[in-house]
Amino acid sequence: MTARRPLKVLIVDDESLARQRLHDLLSREKNIEIAGQADNGEAAVAAINTLAPDLVFLDVQMPGKTGVEVARAVGLQRMPATIFVTAYDHYALKAFEVAAIDYLVKPFDDERFEQAFRRARRMIELEEVHRLSEDLLAVLQGKQDAGNQAPSAQYLERIPVESRGQVRVVAVDEIEYISASGPYAELHVGDKTYVIRERMQSLEEQLDPSRFFRIHRSSIVRLDRVDTLLRDPGGDYAVRLKSGARLDVSRNRVEQLEKWMGLPGSRS
Repeated sequence: MTARRPLKVLIVDDESLARQRLHDLLSREKNIEIAGQADNGEAAVAAINTLAPDLVFLDVQMPGKTGVEVARAVGLQRMPATIFVTAYDHYALKAFEVAAIDYLVKPFDDERFEQAFRRARRMIELEEVHRLSEDLLAVLQGKQDAGNQAPSAQYLERIPVESRGQVRVVAVDEIEYISASGPYAELHVGDKTYVIRERMQSLEEQLDPSRFFRIHRSSIVRLDRVDTLLRDPGGDYAVRLKSGARLDVSRNRVEQLEKWMGLPGSRS
């Protein structure tokens, strides 16, 4: 049996420490060749076209071109298997949702790197990279999922939650409400709370508005979990959910919520 050729890997990140971290982790792996490194988007495009790597670790936010713009510039057919290295944002959410190769959220530990790398190697060996890359780029460009699906809004159905090097996927159907906590959002699922680094505005835009409603700058509720609309003597509003949780409602959101609940909206 002929031995497999080494897996050619390209590292792209504008932070030198981040590149060194990936280099050190990759150096522990068997049968790979670190073909090169790039520290900006333009250099990444040139390196991909010249070196033809099998796998690229690609930072999302870089000078010159972002990771998404690098993928566009290289083109679907030439883009190698890609693992995004990024802060947690909507790119990572959507990439995970359509089964992109993988992504790493800085800072990541050795175990999380190992999971992503093993998955990428397996997909490369199974020659499924181009299909996944097409799906990924289509979503990142705000297009329809690749394939012959009917046009539809691409609302989130699953949200990946990174914790201690593990990724848990939370089904949107299981979320009762989402609350803001500084730069983080907390997903409330039964008696559990999952924390993600994501802005409420971004989540609101990606959730189906027929199922989720932002009742306050710091709260998004799943509408079918709302039990009662409450009005305090001072004129402030709140909702009580079926679980018993109580959440404030902004006054400028009350009328729309009343309409959804079928209430007459007779506020004074």
